Order: sequence, then C-alpha cells, then structure tokens
Amino acid sequence: MAERVVNLGGLRDVFVAQLAASYELLAIDDPRAAEATAAVTTGGIGISAQQIAALPRLRVVAGFGVGYDRVDIPAARAHGVVVTNTPGLTDRCVADHAMALFLAVARRVAEGDRFVRAGKWTSARLPGLAHRATGRKIGILGLGRIGMQIAKRAAAFDMPVGYHNRSERGDVPHRYFPSVQALAEWADVLVVASPGGAATRHLVDAAALAALGPHGVVVNIARGSVIDETALLAALQAGAIAGAGLDVFDDEPRMSPAFHVLDNAVLTPHIAGSTAETWADCEAMAFENLRRHFAGEALLTPIPELAP
Repeated sequence: MAERVVNLGGLRDVFVAQLAASYELLAIDDPRAAEATAAVTTGGIGISAQQIAALPRLRVVAGFGVGYDRVDIPAARAHGVVVTNTPGLTDRCVADHAMALFLAVARRVAEGDRFVRAGKWTSARLPGLAHRATGRKIGILGLGRIGMQIAKRAAAFDMPVGYHNRSERGDVPHRYFPSVQALAEWADVLVVASPGGAATRHLVDAAALAALGPHGVVVNIARGSVIDETALLAALQAGAIAGAGLDVFDDEPRMSPAFHVLDNAVLTPHIAGSTAETWADCEAMAFENLRRHFAGEALLTPIPELAP
C-alpha cells in the first residue's frame, strides 16, 4: 500500500501528478489524512496549528519554496514535526527579478508600455524622461544569498553597493551601514531582500522612505511585511520617493486599490522566483525530502528552527 501524503495546496498540476504516481495523495479533509505522516505545501500556504493538530501522525512537511513564515513553528515544534524548504534554488531568479523591477521603474518601462498601447505615440509628446540606472547607488537590506546575487548583478551596471544586516559581514567588499535609515540616506535604490516575520516587520518605515528621498526607488522581492505599506503608498502618492517595484505585499493578494493607479509603481504578483526551471528544481528537492522521510534517511533541507 502506498504511503499517504497530504497535499495542502498551491502545487502545479505536473507536481501533483508526480506525487500521486508515488504516494496516496490526500486532501487534509479526507478521513484517511489522519494516518498520514507527511504533507507537502508551498511557502505561500505553509501549515497552520489547526492543520497540524488535524494530522496527529504528521512527522514531516515538505515545503516548496524558500519562505516558511506561514508555518506555525511553535505548533510544529510541539508536535515533533520537521519542516523542509527548498533554499538556494530561487536565488538567481529572484535577483534577476529585483533588477528587472528596478530597471522597469527607473526607465519607466511599464509606463511607456501603457503609453504605446493606449495609442498615444502619435505626436512628439512622450511620457517624460526616465533616469539612468548605471552608476546609481544600491542599498541592499539583507545581504544573504539573494542579496549577494543582487549585488553581483548590480556590479554589471557599475552600481556602488551598500548593505544593512543585523551584523557586518567580514567576507564582502561592500559598504556596511548600521541601520536601515543610514542605508536609505546613502542609497539611490533600496532593495529589500531580508526574511519576513515579526523581527523584520516594517523595518522600512516612513522615516526610512523619507531618508531615501524624492529621487529614490524602493524594490521589494522579499516579504511585504518588511515595508510599512501605508507609509509607502503615502510616499508614492506625494512624490516623496521616485517610485517602487513591488513583487510582494503585506496581505497579498489583497492590497489597497490606490496602488493600481500609480504610474510610479511597477507591481508583479509574487513571481520573482517563478520560472519553469526554478519550479522544476524546487519540486525535485521537495520530492527528495519526501523520499528520504519514507526511506528513513536524513532529510535534505530541514529548516533550522525545526531540524531534528
């Protein structure tokens, strides 16, 4: 009899088919789910305390994606559940998207696209001058794996790199700033690449946005909670910053409709890591974690908070 795995949702059809070919794949409301020792989820869905309680034999959750801020860590720890994720696989794609958002804002790509599609390119009047990307100072909030990939790409644009972490790194040549405020005062573009969660909530607040200034651009490819969205919307509306490129939102997919009408904001639906190649790699890693669980082998990528 095939091992039982609970599908908590959010998976591609091709991955669901792969799982179903190897395991008895169940929805959480299936009565047989109570016997399952494994579940699979995505970073955007995670697993709640109620779901963990509904799966008394659960021992491992194979996560698809890097983030696990929607995993109830205390509940998982209390029930002896190990959660895995797929670190390192999305880094390059997310960094690519961060630069794409910056370029789209600085060079007014989306605004120019709307201008052409609306049939306005019939006269000498253009939507306005963009700003040079090359040579602008880039401040990276969170110089981890993704942050380092962003810095690598910024070098191709001759952009000086500064960063803020909880502590200074001794293995990088980039300039360290002791606070978000100091980094924003120095930077022309502030890229948020830090983890989500309570510790980083609203690190980029109204004061940081004011420090970035009317020529500054903010890019967020991390978690929406890191930026105070109310303060960000007010800064964009008032021209207190030049623009924003946003792939994540605090209560996504919900957001204030006021974002929709801003010409100085480029919005994407949390797709920075969503390429066909990356998703296939993540699915393979999640599947390998499940295989190892059922084979009694060490899991490949348990998250540190719940590592056995």
